[in-house]
Amino acid sequence: MDILGLISTYIRVVEAGSIAGAARAQGLSAAAVSQSIARLEAHLGVRLLSRTTRRLAMTESGARYFEKVRHIPQDVEVAAHLATLASEPQGSLRIATTAAFGRHLLAPLLPAFKQTYPGIDIELIGSDRRLDHRLEQIDVSLRIKAQLSDSLVARRIASRAFVFCAAPTYLEQAGTPRTPEELQQHACLLFRYPTDGRYLPWRFVRAGQTFEAATRPGFVCDDIDMIAQLAVNGGGIARLADFVALPLIERGQLVPLFDAQSQDATAAQSEPMDIYACVSERSALSGKVRAFIDFLEQALQPGS
Repeated sequence: MDILGLISTYIRVVEAGSIAGAARAQGLSAAAVSQSIARLEAHLGVRLLSRTTRRLAMTESGARYFEKVRHIPQDVEVAAHLATLASEPQGSLRIATTAAFGRHLLAPLLPAFKQTYPGIDIELIGSDRRLDHRLEQIDVSLRIKAQLSDSLVARRIASRAFVFCAAPTYLEQAGTPRTPEELQQHACLLFRYPTDGRYLPWRFVRAGQTFEAATRPGFVCDDIDMIAQLAVNGGGIARLADFVALPLIERGQLVPLFDAQSQDATAAQSEPMDIYACVSERSALSGKVRAFIDFLEQALQPGS
């Protein structure tokens, strides 16, 4: 009997709050999860969970047992990591990233990482929704500052520029803003976070002071690449990460606004986009996770 597997399933059920949630997290059927819980209860000779048609709750014995075993799978993983420190990083690596960053920057880099570490099997999750590291078994996620959580350990690994830009046709019709304060007179293409419905604020730095520009929504979207296409086709002014904007600027489809290279101390420049590698806790920094973070940090350095 795989007791460790049964314990892990029990922990997943408690953390998910339901049989169905644990089944989704483990890629199993609800029936298989229910059978695992039944086998564990039979092995222990106690009822761990109280089931009704409306809710699932731990019994008193189940709660005591959960407190004793909740750290066992993690302790086993840490022990395995310590035993293989001298060996090449290997095993499965689940990476979560925002969709645009994954599409434009991360995916092109991963084949080189795989070539360097052939023993690591990579699963890439590209999504802007809120993800739970433990429930969805994510080893490391890549997030921007606005997506950071107090429940995660974060390390800044790179900084990329935001570029304000618009199509030539839009600027011919609406004029070209010279300062951030003029943006509220234009159609602004705003990104809305899928997780909480907030707009991604347009922040600038002027004379060492950070401020948020007032905007007038022309279009609102939860996908950066769609916003880029809205801009290319004259929909308004967009704020895009450089890895999205620069290819479109080079092709003449978009025109950059506000001189980011200006030496004028009174000129406003876009606040950069800091990128963070996040893990659930410091003990989750296994060899394969460290190898990935170090590789990505080096690959994203200016000039790399």
